[in-house]
Amino acid sequence: MTRNPIFCALDTTDRDRAVTLARGLGGSVGGVKIGKEFFTAHGPEGVRAVAAGGMPVFLDLKYHDIPNTVAGAVRAACALKPAIINVHAAGGRAMMKAAVDAATKAGGASRPWVIAVTVLTSLDDADLAAVGYSGSAGDNVRRLAALAQASGIDGVVCSAHEIASLRRECGANFKLVVPGIRPDGAALGDQKRTMTPAEALALGADVLVIGRPITGAADPAQAARTIRDGLARAA
Repeated sequence: MTRNPIFCALDTTDRDRAVTLARGLGGSVGGVKIGKEFFTAHGPEGVRAVAAGGMPVFLDLKYHDIPNTVAGAVRAACALKPAIINVHAAGGRAMMKAAVDAATKAGGASRPWVIAVTVLTSLDDADLAAVGYSGSAGDNVRRLAALAQASGIDGVVCSAHEIASLRRECGANFKLVVPGIRPDGAALGDQKRTMTPAEALALGADVLVIGRPITGAADPAQAARTIRDGLARAA
């Protein structure tokens, strides 16, 4: 995995724009994230087009189904050679274990990180209560992270506000992939649990997922370099 912790979220259905962004961001970010919008529009060939420039890819498809179906999906995803794939921790222990086993068999020593989504960063305590979850967002993140770790998962997607507690409870080697990162002055958009890049990295994040502050900039590569250089100064 690259040492540059920034993965740019290419949240678009425009294939040419995604390919152009990925190529233009080379050297400025450590990788790119491809989500459901792009994959639904362009499928595996779209992923290959983005990855052709050599950029590591976080394939953000959030698998959540019965164990056998998720295992099959993970095997198919490994053929695209992503750096990171993810599943929903709420799918349970058997599903997460099936995902890790499938990735190991399909990818071998170079398999992708298999990361579990705990609580979406667009959800706060009131949102969770409305869908039947008891306890705070932080409580649910910690519970699901512990289940993921016990299932053999490499790490979790979490908000920056859970980094410190997960580092304490899950140890230094458990990977923390953190969306909802917003540089100072950036609009929050639909994210409710946010933090600046330097703050999140200082707390122990492994990967910082940053989208609109880079892709929405007049010069995305320069915006990414500004964030990267700010992290270097803060280190």
